[in-house]
Amino acid sequence: MGMVHSSETSPRARVETRRAARRPAPRSHRAPAFGFWDAFPTAWFKASLAGLAALVLLMVCGFGSWQILRDEQAGTRATANEPKPTALPRDIGTREADPRPLTSAEVFPGRQLSIDPAQPAYQLIGAQNQVNCKNAADGGIAALVAGLGCSQVVRATLRSPTRDYLVTGGVFNLATTDAAKTAYDRIKQIVDNRQGRFKGYVPTNAAKPLALASTHLGWDYRGHFLVYCVIARADGKDFADGDPYAQQILYDVIEMHLLGTVVQKRSVRPISS
Repeated sequence: MGMVHSSETSPRARVETRRAARRPAPRSHRAPAFGFWDAFPTAWFKASLAGLAALVLLMVCGFGSWQILRDEQAGTRATANEPKPTALPRDIGTREADPRPLTSAEVFPGRQLSIDPAQPAYQLIGAQNQVNCKNAADGGIAALVAGLGCSQVVRATLRSPTRDYLVTGGVFNLATTDAAKTAYDRIKQIVDNRQGRFKGYVPTNAAKPLALASTHLGWDYRGHFLVYCVIARADGKDFADGDPYAQQILYDVIEMHLLGTVVQKRSVRPISS
C-alpha cells in the first residue's frame, strides 16, 4: 500500500509540534576548528608526507607506462607471428580487366580430373579450345553467347569414375559479368522451349552417346565466365528419374572444378615471396 500525502496536519502531529515548542532549547557548544594537519604541527613531517605521495604517484604512472609498453610489444610480436596472405583478390568482372585467354591445360590439366583425393578420378578423353563459341552450342544458346561477346570456349569430355557416364564440361569466355549473368538467366527458357542446347563434345567414337542419347544439362557463372556441363549415359540409355549420380556429376564438374578451382584461381593473384 502506498504512502498517502496530505497538506493538512493531523491532530497527533499538531500535539507533537506544540510539545516540541515547549522543550527548552538545547545548549550549543561550538568546538574550535581542528584540522588533520593540526595533529602534526611540524613542517618537516608535512613535507615528508607530500614527498611520499609524489613518489607513490610516480610509481603508479611508471607501472602504467610499463604495462602499455609491454602490451604494445606483445601485440607487435603477435602481428609478426600471424601467417602472411599468399594471394590477393583479382578483378575478373570483365575480359578487359582479365585479358589473358584460357588454355586447355589451365582448365583440364592432366589425364585425370580428381575432385576428391579419397575417391576415384574422372578420366579425360579429349580437350578442345576454340574461338568459335557456336561450336559448343546450337540454336538459341549459340546465338546468345555469340551476341554477348564470347571470345572462346574451352571444353573437354570425361568418363565418370564408375565409367557409366560420359561428361562434357566447358567454359565460355564472355565480355563481362553482366553478359555472363544474362546468359545464365536466359538459357533455361531456351532449353525449356527446346530452342537450343549445349552440345556434348565427341572426340572419339566412345563418346558418341553425348551426341545421340538423351542428356542432362547444368550451367552457372562467375565473373565473365559461363560454365556448363552435359551428361549422357555411356550405354546410350535414358536417365532414371531423379538419377542421383547425374546430379553429383553436375556438382563435381560445375561447382567443384570449373568454378571452385579454375575460375577461383583466376580470381586471385599470388603474392611472390
